[in-house]
Amino acid sequence: MITALTSLIALTATVAVAIPPATRTSPTTDDYGGTKITDDYRWLETLEKDSPEVKTWTDAQLQNLRSTLDPLRCRDMLTTELTPLMQITSWSVPIIRGPGYFYAQRDGRMNQPAIYVRNGGANLGGAKVIDMNVIDPSGLTSIDWWMPSWQGSKFAYGSSKAGDEMSVLKVMRTDTKEHFPDEIPGKVSFGGWNNWGDAFIYSKLTDPKDPYSRVVSYHKLGEPVDKDPVLMKQTNPSEVPFGQLMSEDRWMVLGMSRGWTENDLWVGKFDELKKGKDTKIAIAVGRGAQFSPVEIVDDTLYMTTTLGSPNVRLVAVDIKNPAESNWKTIIAEQKDAVMSQVDFGKDEIVVVWQKDAHDTVSTYKYDGKPVAEIPVPGVGSVTVACDRKHTEMFFSFASYNSPRTIYRCDIFWKPYKPEIWATPELDVKMNDIDVTQIRAKSKDGTEIPAFVVMKKGTKMDGNNPAVLYGYGGFDVSLTPEFIPTIVPFVQRGGIYVVANLRGGGEFGDAWHKAGMLQNKQNVFDDLYAVAEKLTTDKYTSAAHLAVMGGSNGGLLTATAVTQRPELWTAAISAVPLCDMLRYQNFLLAKYWVPEYGASSDANAFKWLNAYSPYQNAKKGTKYPAVLFTAGENDSRVHPLHARKMAALLQANTGSDSAAEPILLYIDRDAGHGAGKPLEARVREAVDQWSFLMWQTGACN
Repeated sequence: MITALTSLIALTATVAVAIPPATRTSPTTDDYGGTKITDDYRWLETLEKDSPEVKTWTDAQLQNLRSTLDPLRCRDMLTTELTPLMQITSWSVPIIRGPGYFYAQRDGRMNQPAIYVRNGGANLGGAKVIDMNVIDPSGLTSIDWWMPSWQGSKFAYGSSKAGDEMSVLKVMRTDTKEHFPDEIPGKVSFGGWNNWGDAFIYSKLTDPKDPYSRVVSYHKLGEPVDKDPVLMKQTNPSEVPFGQLMSEDRWMVLGMSRGWTENDLWVGKFDELKKGKDTKIAIAVGRGAQFSPVEIVDDTLYMTTTLGSPNVRLVAVDIKNPAESNWKTIIAEQKDAVMSQVDFGKDEIVVVWQKDAHDTVSTYKYDGKPVAEIPVPGVGSVTVACDRKHTEMFFSFASYNSPRTIYRCDIFWKPYKPEIWATPELDVKMNDIDVTQIRAKSKDGTEIPAFVVMKKGTKMDGNNPAVLYGYGGFDVSLTPEFIPTIVPFVQRGGIYVVANLRGGGEFGDAWHKAGMLQNKQNVFDDLYAVAEKLTTDKYTSAAHLAVMGGSNGGLLTATAVTQRPELWTAAISAVPLCDMLRYQNFLLAKYWVPEYGASSDANAFKWLNAYSPYQNAKKGTKYPAVLFTAGENDSRVHPLHARKMAALLQANTGSDSAAEPILLYIDRDAGHGAGKPLEARVREAVDQWSFLMWQTGACN
């Protein structure tokens, strides 16, 4: 860990040492099948709006945070450099509906992206469909999702405020911007328009206070929402119903997901289902694998599946003869790559293959015959968008040293020649930044890859400031992306590392399952292996190495602090899970029981209690500096986790609280992270990176 003297050099000479506020204890003891565990800070599980004491305590924590971070010398530099980087123009991948090309675009000082449409052509310059920056100048209202009708004449979207993600569905006319009176609240997700553009499928919570009350329904514009027929209903807290209409709306798909590894799937005639007739046809029920619908052509359902194929294959199912024995594999799985995205263009299927944690793109005929590979600019991440009516497709490409660029490609013409459709302008040079991969051997011998981002010619002497980022869960793949907030750090000789840990989806279903439930310790061991590789090979040392992650990655970093504190000088644990014995009791966390397990199960209790950060902090341990963050309006991870963990470490750490402080930031106008206005995002980035640069020695 970095020494107290070195840490304090980064502070101005006149700064008074910040002291964390004292937190009262109120022990509560729980009995888990004979194992008694005491929680000293149970009272911090209450939201501020329900507890003046929690609000007062949070005020003191925020004052302590500001007293510590505001005097750091690197703050002004970071504000100056990060602001333009975070203002670069960004675009979503366009989709074609009717004559229009629809896309989201965030320009300069925009707090939220606006949605645009333009008619044809390869140049930008579309008309705004909707702009939340005008509707809510505070920047706190965001569009969570949006979808135009097939003709492009109508536009459905979901909006929420202050990061609560409680999306309200609204519909408007694209040309006149006139809103229909139809409005549906309840954390709504969209399931697709019918071909006529006068009805759609959606899912919502019937009770906004009950995150496990989701239903899938059908709505026809102009009809009473409370009369909408229910097509699928949630009956189990760990299961999520979904519904989807494809480009041919004779058929619709209904499903029930259990965690991130399996779901059931049915298909039914849309006209019959919307009238309340339960005529669903079972495609895959109780098979213990993933089944994701991609497209329906005539009476054939195309879906991807992990059944017998952990790296995913594309199969065709005759809906009228859906027995598994009749399924036809169209595109087989690859042993060295994961089929991560499939889309249907006119006459050709476009597949994104994830190989060694980065993307390539290939095309196939509808019968699975290979056609060609679409060239991409390098090692990075790709998102594609196309449809069966057009040969025109779009895709995005980004990497750690390359901002997100949108490409247009006509899949009719061979060889493929992608053209830039939209690309941002950068005021900083990125051609002196290298992106390489290393591999570390985990505790059980598994090789763990990691991306290393650093300036060319960096000297390997063990003194470089470094930040290691990880996630490791829920089948999420960490493929290369452009992260503007790391640029000032890397330009000053810092090394940014992203580890592809088990629990993610980089290497298929087996990789995910090797890091979930009773295998969760593998994820932590993978992270430690990468950290040790970085120090052994003299990229950095423990005195200069920080670890960071958010949500499930916040659990990762909090666990890393309690299990291996000697590896790090600092950690950021953003919107984390920390009390893994009680997590399932709050908000929508029962959805995650298939990923983590629940302490009510005797076997799961053993592994949860073994690694849960909140139960494993030890008095007097020399912990690194830690910054915990949370959102008061978070509808996913309750802020109690960050609160309780910060209080516990502040009381238990044996380190110098001035040199290696335990800090807590609660954003009272935010949720889990989505939808933040520009000013809040810049402020958050400055806080986090000034803390990291101070602790790793990059800001002296």
